[in-house]
Amino acid sequence: MSRTSSRSTSRSAGPLLGVAVLVGGFVATAAPVVASTDTPATETTYVVLTAVGQSLDAARAAVETAGGTVVRVNSDIGMLTVTATNANFADETRAGGVGGVARDRIVGEAPVDTATNRDDVEKLTAERAAARGSSHEHAKAAPADEPLADLQWDMKMIGATSDGSYKVEPGRRAVTVGIIDTGVDGTHPDIASNFNAELSRNFTTDIPAIDGPCEHASCVDPNNEDDDGHGTHVAGTIAAPINGLGMAGVAPNVTIVNLRAGQDSGFFFLEPTLNALTFAGRHGIDVVNMSFYTDPWLYNCTSNPADSPAAQAEQRTIIDATTRALKFARRNGVTLIAAAGNENTDLNFPGVDASSPDYPLDTAYPRTIDRATCLSMPSEGPGVINVSAVGPSGRKAYYSNWGINQIDVSAPGGDFRDFFGTPKYRTPENLILAPYPLNVAVANGDIDPNTGESLTPFVVRDCNGDVCGLYQYIQGTSMASPHAAGVAALVVSAHGEWMGKYKGWGMEPRNVAKVLFRTATQTPCPAENPLIYPDRPANYNALCVGDAAYNGFYGHGIVNALAAVSGDDDHGDEGHGGEHDD
Repeated sequence: MSRTSSRSTSRSAGPLLGVAVLVGGFVATAAPVVASTDTPATETTYVVLTAVGQSLDAARAAVETAGGTVVRVNSDIGMLTVTATNANFADETRAGGVGGVARDRIVGEAPVDTATNRDDVEKLTAERAAARGSSHEHAKAAPADEPLADLQWDMKMIGATSDGSYKVEPGRRAVTVGIIDTGVDGTHPDIASNFNAELSRNFTTDIPAIDGPCEHASCVDPNNEDDDGHGTHVAGTIAAPINGLGMAGVAPNVTIVNLRAGQDSGFFFLEPTLNALTFAGRHGIDVVNMSFYTDPWLYNCTSNPADSPAAQAEQRTIIDATTRALKFARRNGVTLIAAAGNENTDLNFPGVDASSPDYPLDTAYPRTIDRATCLSMPSEGPGVINVSAVGPSGRKAYYSNWGINQIDVSAPGGDFRDFFGTPKYRTPENLILAPYPLNVAVANGDIDPNTGESLTPFVVRDCNGDVCGLYQYIQGTSMASPHAAGVAALVVSAHGEWMGKYKGWGMEPRNVAKVLFRTATQTPCPAENPLIYPDRPANYNALCVGDAAYNGFYGHGIVNALAAVSGDDDHGDEGHGGEHDD
């Protein structure tokens, strides 16, 4: 599960005219800014929410009184994006009667080493060199399959194969899936044909202090670029096309839309994630995948005694703002899918979290998490389908969070440590294979820059004539969530309906969830319960609670693409558990 944040608009070196333009619910305001050598390096971007019944103008007045400058307005949820250098800005603005204030990110901090092993679970940073196996050699796929289909145990597990869901319903082009992530490489040859560049957006600006040097002079990447690789992997799992190259996704005929909210460094800040969600609601996106938590708090607690009053107020604002955006998107037909997290935690009893706040760097402190007052967002927000991960053996992946009140469904996410005591243990093939951007592979030293050949068993290269694509093995609930998102897109494709000129083909999110849950493969708790991971410390032992119909490891079961597109469109009962609804 990636950690990400977004950044504010860049500061101007000279005065700008104060012109506001309303486009699709967003007001971009170019406010007068004058460069000054006295401006501190700790200029901070804030998200300010209007209070119930408060106008945007009244909130703006409170912001300006506290010395802030409004740079953007999202009228869909009553949110202002503000920059300020006043250290007391948040307290003074709250005193002005707004609904809430939260820091979004700091502008202009000194460059730091951001290689903080944020992707250790997903990319196995510390273990790649010791991995066994070789993905360079693989059995030849059947003629009806994509060339790398034999490496896709995940698709076989959920029935997304040439003789399964692909044959019954590969997805409708009119169904759109928004990838709220680090970006999508829309030029990747196993993504390009399903990528909608016109509808895609980048809601972030690169921050050199945490992301490294900007790739473009504006520090704003194009809407078809991914300099991390996470979002491209997610997108390919959902909808890599059947084109005779590489692999196929769960729903190979649906349309991918890049709604970038994540930084190159993997942070997801509040404002971009909210803007991505409201954009999805305004523009007819059918499903969004959210394989992240919103930084800087893994758990947003309303009244944790370890937090200062200011930190408590900030976390309440994050919960309120995210709830507004999720509800807006869902009311407008967006099915919300999220990753449950990689902390190997029973979400009913999370214990002590010492990872937050993770931004600014090195500011975290331990907090005992009270489930009654703490939420991880967006996965525990209203209407969100929360997804845990399983490995190729079907066991809950060693890293995956679980919880009888939190998990809705499970899906393949990979498990490097599956099959302990066999030759399959600690091999790349236990992970999830999906597209990998060329630029990231080169930067990471994963391919020979002269020949394009892979230098690691975690990367596979496949060619169809002169067209070649790269694919990467990684694991995580970030990889499980897109399998569920792909099945949700198939549900909309198979069981949706024409919803009018402006909404097009679609399906109510509540009904998508019902079909997804009803058709999941019911999976009981393991016979060994608590489940013990023989190569992990005792704190990894996991107790599964519930029955085959619904339990804390698998929710309603492992998503099933073939079952989801087969039979009639009777939505049935939502059943036990269920998405975190309004």
